[in-house]
Amino acid sequence: MIQEDTNMSIANTAFVILASVLVWFMTPGLAFFYGGLVSKRNVVNTMLSVFYITGIAILLWALVGYELAFGPDIGGIIGKVQGLFMNGVNLTSLRPDHLSVGTFALFQMMFAIITPALFIGAVVGRMRFSFLTWFIVLWSVLIYYPLVHLIWSPHGLMAGWGVLDFAGGTVIHINAGITALVLSYFLGARRSKQTAPNNRPWVLLGTAILWIGWYGFNAGSALAANTTAVNAALTTSLAAASALVTWMCLDVYKHGKPTLIGVCTGALCGLVGVTPACGYVTLFGSFVIGICATATSYFFIEYLKPRLKIDDALDAFGCHGMSGIVGSILTGVFATKAANPAIPENGLAYGGGWHLFGIQLAGTLVTILLVGIMAIVITLVLKHFIPMRVTQHDEALGLDLAEHGEVAEQGDGDSDVLRYPDEFLGQMRGFDPRSPK
Repeated sequence: MIQEDTNMSIANTAFVILASVLVWFMTPGLAFFYGGLVSKRNVVNTMLSVFYITGIAILLWALVGYELAFGPDIGGIIGKVQGLFMNGVNLTSLRPDHLSVGTFALFQMMFAIITPALFIGAVVGRMRFSFLTWFIVLWSVLIYYPLVHLIWSPHGLMAGWGVLDFAGGTVIHINAGITALVLSYFLGARRSKQTAPNNRPWVLLGTAILWIGWYGFNAGSALAANTTAVNAALTTSLAAASALVTWMCLDVYKHGKPTLIGVCTGALCGLVGVTPACGYVTLFGSFVIGICATATSYFFIEYLKPRLKIDDALDAFGCHGMSGIVGSILTGVFATKAANPAIPENGLAYGGGWHLFGIQLAGTLVTILLVGIMAIVITLVLKHFIPMRVTQHDEALGLDLAEHGEVAEQGDGDSDVLRYPDEFLGQMRGFDPRSPK
């Protein structure tokens, strides 16, 4: 029988459990956001590709993930697995912050779900579901868990350098963004590019859910219902707002009118940018970070991306990668003891000199290189065993039918192929996704 430890903080435990629920809620929010942006024939594939990660990530996290990330240290790079399904972990034991290990493991589990879901936006409409599944498994074990240990474990190598990442600028957003860039490169461009999102209201709904969930993401990373959590919630709000307005102004300047997709994308860029800094900066710092993050992402998406010839379909790198890089580096500029007395030194803007800025720059570059190299290796090896890209026929048909045999709405014309397969013989037989290719 498990007895409750009277030293456990009930208030903080309830706060972190609530934050965990909010972070999980971001995954269906992201499914709506991405699902609204893609073409109608790829809605099911896109939303399923985001949501089914919930199952994979939870199983992997319980199996080996938590201990690889936070288990006994091996060289500052990875944790030691003492037993499958956390059999080597005392989930009821208390951490120094008076949270149980189980509570902390639950919160971190939600980050392991949302992170791979972010790079789905780069590969929509052309990646085989089987390849994606195995990539996520290998990526989690070989990239995500080691990166968590390096930066968030007390014994991690980059944590020892003094790299600051309050809620996941490096671990989550730069990680997902660089992975998206690598996958986009290896997949190649879509054969027929979509000209307009299929459902703008879904994009707004997804953005709103993500913004709500981000309070659990950022404020919850304080791991306590305290002033640091309040500061993180405030800075998260201000960065998202300044980024939203900045993107809208840039849209008006360049295209002559504001757009719904633009303000939604801008808000997300601000949320991404402030993530590594939210517990370390003042409201003014978050205001500037929001502007810089969204302006950088806007410049990349509008001007650099077309010249790179890399088809990151929904700008997973342009949003998460670029804004995450800016936020991580600017943490070294705007971090201040006035916002969080626990940090060892002030950033550049608060008289701390170049030291913290240099540490943040180094941590950012190491993250980019580590993720980029490992994602390339995983992709090259996996391609030898599983085809990465769907056939030209399946891409033209749409992955909803070709990969899953279902459509988002039964009113869609292609659904008749599945409902009345015997009528689609002869010349039309090629449109039946169940027919041999």
